[in-house]
Amino acid sequence: MKTKTVAKGGRGLLILILLLPAIIAPLAAFGVSYPAPLYHQKERHDRFVKDDTVYMFHSGIDEVKKTIHVNDTLAVYRVTQNCEAVSVGTVKVVSFVGETYLRGEVLAGEIRPDDIAKKDSVSCLIISAAICHK
Repeated sequence: MKTKTVAKGGRGLLILILLLPAIIAPLAAFGVSYPAPLYHQKERHDRFVKDDTVYMFHSGIDEVKKTIHVNDTLAVYRVTQNCEAVSVGTVKVVSFVGETYLRGEVLAGEIRPDDIAKKDSVSCLIISAAICHK
């Protein structure tokens, strides 16, 4: 009697092991690389200066929308190799774009992709290309 139970349990385990790759493989399709090609135009910029338009990525949580408003000025920082945040410029928020992006105008400094724009405890990532408008 005990051997039949073990055999049934072993069969179930074998079936699970055989089906596991079929379950896990589709999850790889949800992986994302930066920048997502569906949302960004091909033209890339390696630096932005006064009066240039920049796009910033944010998490989309309510704290961002409560803290950052149109016409706010954000300080922009670059993280050095020593993990120090160095001020490199300022950006004025022009508009929200979709759920997770901001459009801004460079007021001062030289800003590069991957710099961090901050206001209070909220941060946004400067991205290298404009958002596609479809």
